[in-house]
Amino acid sequence: MDNHKIDILLGLQWGDEGKGKVVDALTPNYDIVCRFQGGPNAGHTIEFEGKKFVLHNIPSGVLTPGCVNLIGNGVIIEPHILKGEIEGLREAGFDLRKTLMIANRAHLILPTHRAMDAANEKALGKMKVGTTLKGIGPTYTDKTARKGLRIGDIASADFREKYENLKRAHLQQIAGLGFEMQGFQLDGLDFAEYEKLWFEGIEYLKQYQFVDGEYFINDALDAGKKVLAEGAQGSMLDVDFGSYPFVTSSNVIAAGVCSGLGVAPSRIGKVYGIFKAYCTRVGTGPFPTELFDETGEMLRQNGHEFGATTGRPRRCGWLDLPALKYAVMLSGVTDLMMMKSDVMDDFATLKVATAYRYNGQETKQLPFAACTETMEPVYTKIPGWQQKIDGKIPQKLEDYITFIENYVGVPIKFVSYGPDRTQNIIR
Repeated sequence: MDNHKIDILLGLQWGDEGKGKVVDALTPNYDIVCRFQGGPNAGHTIEFEGKKFVLHNIPSGVLTPGCVNLIGNGVIIEPHILKGEIEGLREAGFDLRKTLMIANRAHLILPTHRAMDAANEKALGKMKVGTTLKGIGPTYTDKTARKGLRIGDIASADFREKYENLKRAHLQQIAGLGFEMQGFQLDGLDFAEYEKLWFEGIEYLKQYQFVDGEYFINDALDAGKKVLAEGAQGSMLDVDFGSYPFVTSSNVIAAGVCSGLGVAPSRIGKVYGIFKAYCTRVGTGPFPTELFDETGEMLRQNGHEFGATTGRPRRCGWLDLPALKYAVMLSGVTDLMMMKSDVMDDFATLKVATAYRYNGQETKQLPFAACTETMEPVYTKIPGWQQKIDGKIPQKLEDYITFIENYVGVPIKFVSYGPDRTQNIIR
C-alpha cells in the first residue's frame, strides 16, 4: 500500500450497504479514519462482543484503539446529536478526547435547519423526498449560498450574533412556506428546549480538537500515515449522479473525498466499493428491482432491513448489476466487498438484473430518465446455494460471485456472511 495515498470506502447502492462493519474490519490497517460528507442522516452499525453501536457523525474507526478519527470539512454537524453520540461511546468505555478531531470548515446544522427540513417536506406534499428530517438539505443549501455557520466560527466573539441572524432569516423562510412553528417539536422537545440543548452541545464540543482538516490530512500522508476515507449513504444517492431529486445533498462518490477532505485526486489509492448481495432503498425514488411480494418480505425479515437512523422498513429487491457497474465506473472502484450474502441462504433461485427495458429498447446503461422513472429490469436466473455459510464459500455462492465479477469487471475481495465483525471471508 502506497503510504502517500488515501484509500476510500464507499457504498455503491442506495446506502445501508454495511459500510460501518467493513470500516471496523479495515481500521486496524490504518492510522487515521475520516468522514468526508453527509451528516447525522447516516447510520453505520458495528456489532462486536455482543454490543451494537450505531454511529452517525463519528467515523467508524473510533472502536479501534489508537486510531485517530477526523470529521472532515465536507461533513455537517448537529452539536446536540454529536454530543449524545460521543457520550454513548464514553459510557461504553471509549474516551474520544485524544482521538477525535473536527475540521474547522465543517458546517453546523442549526435547529432552524431541521425546522426548514420539515417545512420543505410538507410543502412538497406527494413529491416529498423522504428526508430523515435532520436538516441536511437546508444546511448544504446555506453552505452553497455562502451564509452557513462552521465549526471554526464557534471561537469567534460574535458567534451568538451570527447564529441569531441566520435563525431570523430561517424563520422568515419557514413562515413563507406557511409552516406553523408554534407547537413544532424536535425529537419530542419544544423548539426553545431543543435550542438550549443545541447550545449545550456547542459548549461540549469545545473540549475536542478543532483542526484545519486539509493540512492535518495532507501532513499525515506526507509523514507516511495510512489514511482511510469513509463515505456515508450510497453512490445512487449522489446529488449529481443519483436518482435526482430523490438523493442526498452531497457528493457520495470518490470525487467527494477531494472536496470533503482537501486532498488532490492524485492522492487517491485503493477504492473499496461495498454492496449488498441484493438491493435495498429507504424513502421514495426509483428502484427498478424492487419486490412487492413474499420474496421481498423474506429479504426484509432475513436481513433485518430497518433503518439504523430512522427505523423505517427498507424497500427490498434483487441485485441490480447495471446500477452497480455505473457506481463502480463513477468512483474507479478497485476492490469490491459483498455484504449480507447469508440473507439469501434459503433461496432456491436468485434473480439478477443485467439490463433494463425502456421505450421499447434494451440497455445496460442508466439513462437520464432513470432519475425519475423506473426502468423495467431484464433478469438472469442463478441457482441459490441453499446452505449456511460458515467460514467457507459454497460452490453456488462462488458461481454467483463470479457472475457479478464478470459483469462489473472488478474482483470481489471480501464476503460478509453475518453482522459480527468476525463473520467475513477474504478471497
